[in-house]
Amino acid sequence: METLDHLSDSTRVWVYQSNQPFKAEDEDKVREYIQQFATQWVSHNRQLKAFGDLVHRQFVVLMVDESQAGASGCSIDSSVRFIKALQAEYQLDLFDRMTFTYLEGDSVKTASRDTFANLYQEGTINDDTLVFDTLVDNKAKFETAWIKPLGQSWHKRMV
Repeated sequence: METLDHLSDSTRVWVYQSNQPFKAEDEDKVREYIQQFATQWVSHNRQLKAFGDLVHRQFVVLMVDESQAGASGCSIDSSVRFIKALQAEYQLDLFDRMTFTYLEGDSVKTASRDTFANLYQEGTINDDTLVFDTLVDNKAKFETAWIKPLGQSWHKRMV
């Protein structure tokens, strides 16, 4: 598996957000599964220059630097199968795009769309609250804009 430093800024990124954190006691095993998948990830029998990790116990991040080999439909399908297997094994939802995650101090918090909107209306969260933008699509954006103020994110449309 590649290290993050060895991937170009244009590396493709997929962020899968869990509806709740993986259990602390499962964190090392989950991280190992993800890294093992990234190490073995192939496209048309060509090894992908890939990276994978578990971040904040809540985000599965997969990356492919396509300068060596592009992620094909088959390889993307294999990553989705991997994510579905991970979600089934740990009984979490990694595909709910209407779950929002934000920072409250140093704590990562998760809320449904309705709860998130209510928190905004109540003033518990505001335009300065840091949110996780799971729609970032390359390494440069992941490193600079994955966490951003709610007021500068697509999340603003949802409140």
